[in-house]
Amino acid sequence: MADGTPPPGPDPVGPAPAVRPFLVTAGRVAPTAAGRPVPVETQVVATAEGLAVLDELSFEQHDIVAACRQPQSIAELAARLRLHLNVARVLAEDLRAAGYLVVHVPDSGVIHDASVLRRVIEALRAIPDSRGVLRDSD
Repeated sequence: MADGTPPPGPDPVGPAPAVRPFLVTAGRVAPTAAGRPVPVETQVVATAEGLAVLDELSFEQHDIVAACRQPQSIAELAARLRLHLNVARVLAEDLRAAGYLVVHVPDSGVIHDASVLRRVIEALRAIPDSRGVLRDSD
């Protein structure tokens, strides 16, 4: 606005990262040697070795290993840490190569199974909204 106050609306999520994503990954965009991106639903979890060297890792690597005490997907990790998805992919692969993360790539046959998608949609519809009303009953 003209007087310097922010426009009305939702509060921003947080400050933008001070470092550009390509600097965090040293310009790399392909997280694997084959050049194929790791699927966003790939589950990652920290190893005992990764947790043991936590204080020796760079900022982003430290945050990733610390966040991966519980298994989570690359997409969840990127969102939780406010990292660009490809940065999370590249750093997760680096940490896997160093033995600090275990990466569980889902079976591609299951990913493309329409029955899985139908079950997910049905489960989401079964979750009531904040008023306790199911989506299909509106």
